Amino acid sequence: MNTKKNIIDIAKQTISIESKAIANLIHFLDNNFENAVNFILNSTGRVIVTGIGKSANIASKIVATLNSTGTPSIFMHAADAIHGDLGIIQKDDVVICISKSGNTPEIKVLIPLIKNSNKIIAITGNIDSYLAQQADFILNTTVEQEACPNNLAPTTSTTAQLVMGDALAVCLLKMKDFTSKDFAKYHPGGTLGKRLYLRVSDLVQNNAIPKVTKDETITNVIIEISEKRLGVTAVIDNNNLIGIITDGDIRRMLKNNLNISEQTAKDIMSKNPKTIHIEAMAIEALDIMENNNIAQLLVTENGSYKGVIHLHDLLKEGII
Repeated sequence: MNTKKNIIDIAKQTISIESKAIANLIHFLDNNFENAVNFILNSTGRVIVTGIGKSANIASKIVATLNSTGTPSIFMHAADAIHGDLGIIQKDDVVICISKSGNTPEIKVLIPLIKNSNKIIAITGNIDSYLAQQADFILNTTVEQEACPNNLAPTTSTTAQLVMGDALAVCLLKMKDFTSKDFAKYHPGGTLGKRLYLRVSDLVQNNAIPKVTKDETITNVIIEISEKRLGVTAVIDNNNLIGIITDGDIRRMLKNNLNISEQTAKDIMSKNPKTIHIEAMAIEALDIMENNNIAQLLVTENGSYKGVIHLHDLLKEGII
């Protein structure tokens, strides 16, 4: 009977087997890998990635990774290729074929049709296979055993294929000097896209602009903070930003039993407040808030006060 302890032990063993196999891939990196990267870099075509069975699933993911990191790629199922989809491949394309055994019937039919006009990169766990013998570059993903107790279900082998594909994609990314700005072009949606695209100006434009003069009464300061509902107000002197007052400053003043009628904004404000430029990235605002343990930042443009960005603005947009 399986117990909770058995389940955890099985999971640990699975992870251990796969992690050791992945670590061993380092020893398989050779001139074939380097030459394959350089060939793709110098190619004027796309990368076509193909496979069958579980290898086809891995091929699809590798295509997604390559596309998102600046290497145009297309997935082609090996079985569909020999039934009409072979037309996907153009003369300048590079083909990556993924197969653990390298000897499946579909691969044996497909390879000669590709080899006539295109270079082939094999990702295979059998360097003596038909695929390896016919390929121009061999990326070795041999594993000692599958994590499956029967050594049958593709587990360790497909993980090895995936990691080799990631290594290929990252090498291409770095060789192309692919930057975060380039990355943003391919990820405009979701949280990642917002982290790369969203600017402070996109958020602050919807907020009120709380401000008081340095000689404003505390009563008016409290009213300004309450009405603008951002928990803070800037302190201005001749259109220059000279300080900040938060609702925390108000609470501390009251705790110290200071007479409200005798105090003005300049008496309780914090000088040299943390600010951020209106065209800065929203993620930069988050970094400043986290590093200084604050929830608001005053926004400026050419030294002029433009408003407030609040931690809640970032939460609402899914930046955090």
